[in-house]
Amino acid sequence: MKKTLKQRLAILSDAAKYDASCASSGTSKRDSTKGGIGSTEGSGICHAYAPDGRCISLLKILMTNFCIYDCAYCINRSSSNVERARFSPEEVVWLTLEFYRRNYIEGLFLSSGIIRNSDYTMEQMVRIARDLRVKHGFNGYIHLKTIPEASAKLIEEAGLFADRLSINIELPTDAGVEKFAPQKHPKNIRRSMGELKTAIDEASEPTRTGRKKHFVPAGQSTQMIIGADAASDATVLGTSAGLYDSYRLRRVYYSAFSPIPDSSKNLPLIKPPLMREHRLYQADWLYRFYGFEIGEITAGRPGGMLDLQLDPKLAWALANRESFPVDVNRAEREMLLRVPGFGTKTVDAILVARAHRRLGLDDLGRLRVSVKKIKPFVVANGWTPVQLIDRVDLRDMFAPAPQQMELL
Repeated sequence: MKKTLKQRLAILSDAAKYDASCASSGTSKRDSTKGGIGSTEGSGICHAYAPDGRCISLLKILMTNFCIYDCAYCINRSSSNVERARFSPEEVVWLTLEFYRRNYIEGLFLSSGIIRNSDYTMEQMVRIARDLRVKHGFNGYIHLKTIPEASAKLIEEAGLFADRLSINIELPTDAGVEKFAPQKHPKNIRRSMGELKTAIDEASEPTRTGRKKHFVPAGQSTQMIIGADAASDATVLGTSAGLYDSYRLRRVYYSAFSPIPDSSKNLPLIKPPLMREHRLYQADWLYRFYGFEIGEITAGRPGGMLDLQLDPKLAWALANRESFPVDVNRAEREMLLRVPGFGTKTVDAILVARAHRRLGLDDLGRLRVSVKKIKPFVVANGWTPVQLIDRVDLRDMFAPAPQQMELL
């Protein structure tokens, strides 16, 4: 019996929840004041929230969850018995426009299983993006999950219409990809990422008219499955650092893996907590914006794993107490960024304010800093932590309180 559009939408939107994405960050500004429909701006957007709390302002669907690949960690693998569905390109275009007109979304996040072959699937996805832009004047945000094995020409064409392209690295190690996704090849994935980076770099160069070519203005990103293999957090973050450096990615998305019952795949039985995913994002942020090295972030615990109870910066500070306290009125920016509770905006505000007066704890509190969190780690006007930084039970002051387990 043929499924209705509503039934297929339910199946393919649910299937897309395993693809990590973002909203319209980092792209160029476009609106409909001069014709067309849609916008990459935030006004008038109706936000939806996923079960895990993420804010979603995109129509996030798979074109199909049929797939010829049998990746062990994927719920939509060919050997899985999930309910299957498929949209035509025309249906995806229609859904995107109708959802936008109803103010439900600001754009489209589109991924897909592999049908027939990589090029055929990629052609269908490019057609959707091209029709939205060219036929319907859609100016909203478009994020496409591309197919690494597809031809470079198709991926480059996708970049003419999409704001962001993703090419998934899949797993933290090449050995993991070869074991759990034998039909995918790490060498081809990296080749595609490199070709896309080159195309983005070339498009950023001004033309003879002085205008830059519109090509993936929000850059490329990738997704990494966490917990499907035995890779440590140090390995995960080390791989991410290499990807950022080699391909200038805008983002690496971490996706916590929940084992799918299938004894034939020899997958680990331990289900990693979502907190691990959260800590990896925090550590990733420290590497990208706070000047931390991966080795520093992951050195505090055995096995290269992050502390699940404490955020990575606080865990680092507790393991490196000799670096504290930091004088907020004299320290360099690089050291201020290492104080638990100080974000980049807070540090910039401190640098501006201290040029005019000496700052005390009250001044830091007015910057919306958690004074309780920073007190052991800073010296301020009228405040010295004395022996607070040396307390044996300092970690216990920050660790979450134990909770009673539910019996039922």
